[in-house]
Amino acid sequence: MTEFSGVKQPEFDTMADEHTQTATRLEALARALHGELQRAGLDTSPAGRLRELAGRVTTQAEDLRRRQRLVHELQRQKVTFGRSTPAGSFLEMPDRLEAAKGLLDGTLAGRAALNAADGDARALAELEKYASRTGDTEFVKAFLGTLGTRGVTRLPGSLAAQLRTAVNRENSDRAGRFSASGQKILSMLATALANGTNPKDPAYLGTDFLKDLMKEGRAEHKAGDTTYSGYQAQALIWRAHDGKTPYSKEFMEAVGRDVIVYEYEQRKDEWAASKDPLGRTFANAQIPIIDLAGALGLGTLLRPETQAGVPGTKGRSSVVDDLFHAARSSREASHALLDHTPAGWKASVLDHLLTTRWGASRYLDDYAPLNDLLVTATTGQDATSQKLAAELTKIVADEVRGAFGKADDGNLEIRDRETFDRLAPLSYPVARAISANIDQLSRLLLNHATFGKVAAQDMSYALALATSHDAGFEALVRAQTEHMRAALDTVPPVGLNASNAERLGFTKSDVKRFDLDEDGRVTRDDILHFLEDRTKEEASPFAHIVEIRRQVLIAQGLDDKKADESLKAMVRDAIGLLPVPGAKQASELAAGAFGDLVSKQYDRVAGATYDELAKQVAQQMSAHGRRLDETHGTLADNLLAVERLAEQMLTTTLLNKGLLDGLDLEKQSFTARTPPTIKPFIEMSPQEYSKFLEWTRKAGGSSGLLVQKYFPHDQ
Repeated sequence: MTEFSGVKQPEFDTMADEHTQTATRLEALARALHGELQRAGLDTSPAGRLRELAGRVTTQAEDLRRRQRLVHELQRQKVTFGRSTPAGSFLEMPDRLEAAKGLLDGTLAGRAALNAADGDARALAELEKYASRTGDTEFVKAFLGTLGTRGVTRLPGSLAAQLRTAVNRENSDRAGRFSASGQKILSMLATALANGTNPKDPAYLGTDFLKDLMKEGRAEHKAGDTTYSGYQAQALIWRAHDGKTPYSKEFMEAVGRDVIVYEYEQRKDEWAASKDPLGRTFANAQIPIIDLAGALGLGTLLRPETQAGVPGTKGRSSVVDDLFHAARSSREASHALLDHTPAGWKASVLDHLLTTRWGASRYLDDYAPLNDLLVTATTGQDATSQKLAAELTKIVADEVRGAFGKADDGNLEIRDRETFDRLAPLSYPVARAISANIDQLSRLLLNHATFGKVAAQDMSYALALATSHDAGFEALVRAQTEHMRAALDTVPPVGLNASNAERLGFTKSDVKRFDLDEDGRVTRDDILHFLEDRTKEEASPFAHIVEIRRQVLIAQGLDDKKADESLKAMVRDAIGLLPVPGAKQASELAAGAFGDLVSKQYDRVAGATYDELAKQVAQQMSAHGRRLDETHGTLADNLLAVERLAEQMLTTTLLNKGLLDGLDLEKQSFTARTPPTIKPFIEMSPQEYSKFLEWTRKAGGSSGLLVQKYFPHDQ
């Protein structure tokens, strides 16, 4: 909270003037004294000390003059108010000059915004000057405080109405100016509103401001001959949000949730009519509440360029979609919006959006805001993210179940294409939600567990939709690859015993668990047995994902080629380089499928790190002058690609854990340098790779691991 001091006028003016005069006199005295002392041949340091004093007084005088000018400006603009006391009349002003400047500018910007809302074009230009000030706490508080929730709502409405007038009159220059100006001002409002409604931000204006936003949002407003609901105008602010100052969970708990309920209240009868037999006969659409820009036919003219919308769309957006756009940049905000059941409702907001409201989302054919929101909300490793991921998986499984059946040839077929196509836009967020919780897939398949209310069969139906999306399928395979790599990382090194366990990152109880022959030392046979168990466990989820992908492609009338290409790309871009045998111990694992560039937290594994990781791995590969698909050009189908991937993870583990230490590398075609070391996979030719596997089986005793097929077609 800003501290204020009281200043009395004209006493304050008198003090500032006298300080200035004193500083001038001290400086003159210092110069005179220095001259006298110098001429007398005496020490001039007293004059130096006097000059330092003059400098300090001069600095104080300059500060007082700045404050004096600011006080006069605050008073002239009627920004501050007087306070009468028995000691006289005082003017209140912030102690810090920066805060006082923020108070002045925020107030002037708020007044300009109010005038702009009344149609004053000059005020609009004045307001633009303050667009960069939204990081200033005092500015935001004064700006929003002066503008008020009614002004916050009216300003976007006025901008949209004036822009429409310019467009309708075919005044392209004026329309262009209004569009550019409107984008800047809406972005300014978006950031200011995010700060002013966040209790963690010093600019927070309190719960009453949030309540008033809701009141104005539900109220009817008018700009010229245009009548609109407040939420239709506020939505333009949310859509201009750049994500850098996230909206708070408190904003979504109040305004966000109310917007969802408000739209349903306004549209429930029409939506119900669109779904009855007569409505379906006449193809009545499930129309959402369109935001003000869409209602006035402005397309994306009021959106910042970075938020101009999806190419090919008409540029219209609903109020709720704009809300999704604002909520997607914060996990807390997305949770507050989706993990909630409104009073009197039987279903959560997430369920409502994917069932009752889904037709309204399809109406505008722009799924990016909702999909981004779902990805944000379901890919964390916290309890709420996992709960929402399970709920999303179950809802989609139940909705898509009826779309599939078994064809005469035993393969999957799509029996209800309309249902499949209707739900297809959800395929990617569902894939990301499952990828972020990839460990649940193993639990469902191997342990007959449940993930929330999701059973194994539910997961299969959800995967049928998720794997139909190319990027979604790749995310699932990458996540399962990392899951397998993490499982293999738990393998102990050869020679682990009670004396070295702590140094190698294990416990004495681990030694007992891994020491199957109970000789006090973990041997090669112990590790091979453990590896066999782990790989069998990891094979089932891999096979499930890949086979469902193959079945979905067949059901869509395609062949395996598309799946092959996806997996080839995954193998090409994401396999790490093999380490030198024996160089890495258990606590320093070498690069496996994704290397140490990836966090062990699955939300990072399944999330945005992929793109950056692929770039880094690709750079490593390009340094060797070849691409991995050249090395593995014999890949025939996606199942073989996954087998090859598993082989490489297994052999990397064998090297890391010391199973191949001390073995003869002389005269092997897959080695390089002196003394010989094993080449990275990407440097091996297909013939060298084959020789390497043969050597590993024979020398390392891993024949049982590498010969058997872990991913059979019949699974």
